[in-house]
Amino acid sequence: MEEKTSISFANVATRYDGSAEILSDVSFNIGSGGFYFLSGASGAGKTTLLRLIYQLHKPTRGQIKLFGKSTEGLSRDEITKLRQKMAIVFQEYSLLSHLTVFDNVALPLRVRGLSESKIRPLVSKVLDWVGLGKFGDALPRTLSGGQQQRVSVARAIIVQPSILLADEPTGSLDDENASRLMELFIQMNKMFGTTIILATHNKKLMETYKFPVINVENHRVTFVGQKPVATEPTESKKVWKGPKPQTYFAELSKQFDDIGNA
Repeated sequence: MEEKTSISFANVATRYDGSAEILSDVSFNIGSGGFYFLSGASGAGKTTLLRLIYQLHKPTRGQIKLFGKSTEGLSRDEITKLRQKMAIVFQEYSLLSHLTVFDNVALPLRVRGLSESKIRPLVSKVLDWVGLGKFGDALPRTLSGGQQQRVSVARAIIVQPSILLADEPTGSLDDENASRLMELFIQMNKMFGTTIILATHNKKLMETYKFPVINVENHRVTFVGQKPVATEPTESKKVWKGPKPQTYFAELSKQFDDIGNA
């Protein structure tokens, strides 16, 4: 990570098209390597907060800093470069319908100019982990909503982002697949130091993993809870029985080294 603080908001407010403010006077600092749940009622502004971080929406006032750099006045090219350090998973999946599952996941690597000889094993490994190894040639429209969500997650994590933003990524998944993705995110956080903000309505998920919560309510943002100790699966929780995340990420990190040298 370039900076000890990944995300900084100072008196930030935002609105859409002259409407009332969705977020008002929001100030916080999130350090590199943190893992946070993002909670709040529907329409409270959770997605707007994620869009502000990813630079898909601009504040009407206040200052946002990412990796220690103010986002005010950035050019389109500078924003694109900044986004290359981040990844976002939205509820609507945002997959390209004319591309196969494999090509959707490979897209961010191809944009970065990685060779096909390096892309193929990396994409295959990520698809295996999210349980879609047999669907590489499928088109998104042939998949269930939960499967499309996993493709979206695979595409986001394959570039080893410094910041991962996820908007209800487990909302359409059963308990086993939700657990699989949570363990994946946790290992990203532990082994790569990825700063993760995961929006969810799932109280059971928050009670199980006990990460600090960013709560959005009445146009304001508050933090609840302290930085947690490492979370281990409990016997009562359904846990993915496939590849161990530690082994998966140890192998994956070697291939990510190649990305940086490509």
